[in-house]
Amino acid sequence: MKKFLCLICVLFAMAYAVPMDAQTAKVRLQDNGKALVNPDMGWVLYFYSNEPYNYGSRLAPEDLVDDFPGLSTVYLRLPWAFIEPEEGKFNWEWLDTPAQRWIEVGKKVAFRITATEQWMSSATPDWVFDAGAKGFVLDTVGYMDRKISPYREPDYDDEIFLQKLDAFLGAMAERYDGNPNVAFVDIGHFGLWGEGHTLFTDRIHGHKWGDETRKRIIDLYCKHFKKTLLVMSDDFVGHRAPGIHFPVSDYALSKGVSLRDDSIVCGKNPPWYHDGMSVLYWPTLPVVLEHGHYQDIVNTGSWSREKVLQSVEDYHASYMSIHGWPREILSQNRSMVDSINLRLGYRIRLVEAEWPKTVKKGEPFNIIIGLQNAGVAPCYPGGRACFTIKNKRGGIVSVMVDNDFDVKSLSVGRPEKALVEWRSVECNVSPVMKDQFRSFVRACEPGKYKLYFSVGEEDGTPTLELPYDQSDGHKRYLLGDITIEE
Repeated sequence: MKKFLCLICVLFAMAYAVPMDAQTAKVRLQDNGKALVNPDMGWVLYFYSNEPYNYGSRLAPEDLVDDFPGLSTVYLRLPWAFIEPEEGKFNWEWLDTPAQRWIEVGKKVAFRITATEQWMSSATPDWVFDAGAKGFVLDTVGYMDRKISPYREPDYDDEIFLQKLDAFLGAMAERYDGNPNVAFVDIGHFGLWGEGHTLFTDRIHGHKWGDETRKRIIDLYCKHFKKTLLVMSDDFVGHRAPGIHFPVSDYALSKGVSLRDDSIVCGKNPPWYHDGMSVLYWPTLPVVLEHGHYQDIVNTGSWSREKVLQSVEDYHASYMSIHGWPREILSQNRSMVDSINLRLGYRIRLVEAEWPKTVKKGEPFNIIIGLQNAGVAPCYPGGRACFTIKNKRGGIVSVMVDNDFDVKSLSVGRPEKALVEWRSVECNVSPVMKDQFRSFVRACEPGKYKLYFSVGEEDGTPTLELPYDQSDGHKRYLLGDITIEE
């Protein structure tokens, strides 16, 4: 079937492959190999990873880690007690201060607020328990076989806990839901670190929460976050439970909640468990990957550049974590980072473009293009191909959009095997408008102009960065010259 489709594409291309002559211009663009920063994809810098000094504490306020190629999102994961220390009184400064540093330069942020941490007495605010919410106190050998201080985990079925959580999520959503600067929000108020782990409570107190409890937490998030993408850890179904279909994950997917796999390559065999589950998600929703705390898994011998790279392929991942001191990770794994950047998320390519060298104002003509997605995931935000003609002073003379095709539909595959979508786009510079008395045409001087290509909104606004040089600074990429005649 694939060979048949490839043959169809080749035949289609041949049908449009007008021999190069004095009347046509043709260009084959070369991928420059650079990292792209686009919506719904990229590297995620962990500014807070539970403990507030992981990992932004080494960064000066003006240090935006802009030397890390492909960094698109800053992750802020903190306990609930930090954000709402008193009921109804919120300390959003914990989130907004680091967020604004990166929002100012066009990046996005992502959040996870947790209810249980092993490094502090209570990630759920004390006032929740003072109001009567039940919980469990744990004091045992825990994470990484280290002795941990006593900490408290709430009873996630307790009605008081759920009421207080409902109110908190309402306040958080009022502030951040639909905010274009927020890439995603994790469902984080269940289990240790917000990842769904309850093994210590299960083991020590013999208390187990079932699927209905998890669904109740999912419902609370979905009740309030109706616009921003929600993401749930794979460990909600069990961190060592391989499989594809689980009641909780299937339920989350039915609500439009996407998947993240926390702490890949923390163990050697296997390095992860839920790449099979991801096949349900990635065709429609971006998948998030998080490797374990970098120095910890290096010290245990579990770190593998090859496996991290393979995880992007196996999960069709759109986001990959920078879960450690960022420059330490980059300096020790630069080739891996560069390789991942060629595949992470989507990578829209204009394989070829052909157009007439000379066109007449007000008369239609065709531009033939071949488009390809060289990434592992669909282009979830979508976009339309657009041709822009500019004069020698950089002024926009004409904007012509292919509104009949969305790059979201481009198939996913290895770059050497990804199918090319060939399009013959009808264009018109200064189309003539006629009524019964006279004709109207927009002023456009005859002469030589520059032709640019972009992908973006239906109105021609470029939104996607493409892997090409010679940009006009606004995500339009130079194809060549075109002459307009009267």
